[in-house]
Amino acid sequence: NAIHLRLALDYSARESILRALHKAPRKARLSAAAFERLLAQAEGGSSPTAPVDLMIRAGGEQRLSDFLLWESAYAELVFTPTMWPDFTAADLESAVRDYRGRERRFGGLPNRAAS
Repeated sequence: NAIHLRLALDYSARESILRALHKAPRKARLSAAAFERLLAQAEGGSSPTAPVDLMIRAGGEQRLSDFLLWESAYAELVFTPTMWPDFTAADLESAVRDYRGRERRFGGLPNRAAS
């Protein structure tokens, strides 16, 4: 499996979403797939990007900060106080280990064992 790393500099997900909506035909009822194609075009791409599985927020902030809002709808979040320039391979391993221990529910309820 390939790993895709995304870094965003001077980026606004809200602006990308607005640009995508401006590209939509007037009064169109868009499917999620059609909107994702428009969003990719608004971000300068030719095809939609894959949803984010794991978002690591470095620097101690515990917010998304307008980063990949659509693509991160069901992302697992890891917050670390480590600043980005100091983020090491060991920090990444720790975040991935934490991620692997989670139950991915994509908005669903947790699995409960029958009593």
